[in-house]
Amino acid sequence: MNRYPLWMYVSIVALLVAATLFTLPNFFGESPAVQISAGRSTVKVDESLQARVQTILAAAKLSPDAVLFENGSVKARFKDGDTQLKAQDALKNALDDDYVTAQNLLPRTPNWLTSIGAKPMSLGLDLRGGVHFLLEVDMKAAVDKDLEKTAGNIRRELKDKKIRFGRVVRERDTVEIQLRDAATVDAVDPVVRKLLPTLQVIDVKDGSNNKVVLSYTEAALLTLKDQAVKQNVTTLHNRVNELGVAEPVIQQQGQGRIVVELPGIQDTAKAKDILGRTASLEVRMVEDDAAKLSDARNGNVPAGYELMNERSRDGQPRQILVKKEIELTGENITDAQAGFDDHNEPAVHITLDSNGATIFRDLTHDNVGKRMAMILVEKGKGEVVTAPVIRGEIGGGRVQISGAMSTVESTDTALLLRAGSLAAPMNIVEERTIGPSLGKENIEKGFHSTLYGFLAIAVFMLIYYRIFGVVSALALVANLLLLLAALSILGVTLTLPGIAAIALTLGMAIDSNVLINERVREELRNGVSPQLAITNGYKHALDTILDSNVTTLIAGLALLIFGSGAVRGFAWVHCIGIVTSFISAVFVSRGIINLIYGYRRRLTSLSIGQVWVPEEQKA
Repeated sequence: MNRYPLWMYVSIVALLVAATLFTLPNFFGESPAVQISAGRSTVKVDESLQARVQTILAAAKLSPDAVLFENGSVKARFKDGDTQLKAQDALKNALDDDYVTAQNLLPRTPNWLTSIGAKPMSLGLDLRGGVHFLLEVDMKAAVDKDLEKTAGNIRRELKDKKIRFGRVVRERDTVEIQLRDAATVDAVDPVVRKLLPTLQVIDVKDGSNNKVVLSYTEAALLTLKDQAVKQNVTTLHNRVNELGVAEPVIQQQGQGRIVVELPGIQDTAKAKDILGRTASLEVRMVEDDAAKLSDARNGNVPAGYELMNERSRDGQPRQILVKKEIELTGENITDAQAGFDDHNEPAVHITLDSNGATIFRDLTHDNVGKRMAMILVEKGKGEVVTAPVIRGEIGGGRVQISGAMSTVESTDTALLLRAGSLAAPMNIVEERTIGPSLGKENIEKGFHSTLYGFLAIAVFMLIYYRIFGVVSALALVANLLLLLAALSILGVTLTLPGIAAIALTLGMAIDSNVLINERVREELRNGVSPQLAITNGYKHALDTILDSNVTTLIAGLALLIFGSGAVRGFAWVHCIGIVTSFISAVFVSRGIINLIYGYRRRLTSLSIGQVWVPEEQKA
């Protein structure tokens, strides 16, 4: 009557063993480390840097536990935080700005656990620590970038309208359209006013000096700066999501600053690199005139041109002359994926939006036989990735960038372009690496409160329900194991509110066992046999437990959907805890009871405490 089939017992044991294995990594802790990554995609990080790091640390008389090269970065592990700080200072002084040196925490999980996919759960900034950045948006660069974009839009619009014009140039905070006569000024004025209604338009008609000047109004300037910050916040969100960081905090602070908090990340240096990089794509035309190129290389760069470096497969530096006029930017990119070109070399495949596809089609149509430079701009420095000759019109909005890049570089470039370009460069004005010591006290208090609460519940259940109380306590242990294992597997970030949710889950789980035990007592009071009392007790309590858990789960899902930050952290633990408490209270406890009582043919009583019988029932 009260027996599970063999497969049911095997399933419960297997579940508990798996939960134990996936919970174990949380008890090994973490060790402080220093991580060195490439500051730019053109910088190589390989085994030679690993040897160089070992040499630098040896010269500084620092002994790391290990120096590892993995996932494109070098990590040096140390015994304590003081040695970590000394090592970071030594490496920063010895390495140039092409490398990013940052503190990190590496888990001490044994290899046999990591081989099965077991990993410690993510802890929030208030428990584990992490990285805090304060970024300042370069507002001048945002204005300059928008002016360059405005100049390009004006050129295309006037070409479409077939209006002859001289040069469209940016002069400080204005864009000037040079025209040949006053009549052309009158023709251009309504076109630019319709195209750019938020800008101030001034017509100049002065004999040989005829032009239209566009400048920002105060309102337009404020709007532009606000949009620049918002776009950067959105882009940072996309980049952090690409990195897989759980529960990040990215928000605007003041007019031009952004706060970024990244708790629970494993690759601090990589996060700092990705956030700080301002990679964007620019398409410009190349000037192949040998005389102009020679003059530029001799230091006499012609007006309207820029001498830039081009990536080379043979490692030899090359310089080419490109126009300053930007034909296309990364703002028109809808997707970017790493792949390979026709020669099986690493490449980045880009998809443009409709406007970008039109611009690129017209550009290639009008410049057949000329070279077009694909420029990747990082940290304010532009580098020509490739400069192919245009063989014919290219439509469809699909563009390929290939050149002297590795597979890792193509993946990083695709990530940056796919996540969106920054409206303006940002400088890290404040960086704090929050160590685990700050959250150690919170962890200890949370652990002790949960432990003392569990012990109090277990003692009460043992005294009040005897053997059934012991089973309830064992089910509670199983519930805790399942919950911690689920949090570790799913990668849910645990914060202080999450610890509160764990305590709440324990209370709800024992409540289910109390319902079961009282229903068994009630069946015994009604005079049924002990075996039938167990069966009916679990059966009748199931509906009540299910109803209460479903209603509570609905509330938890509402918090998960509409909440943010710490509220979502609480909701995640709460929802997972409801599921694990149901499994432990209904299936695990029933399995243990079946093992204790299910195989007794002549069972006369149950150790479930005092069964009170009403006086009228005794009579």
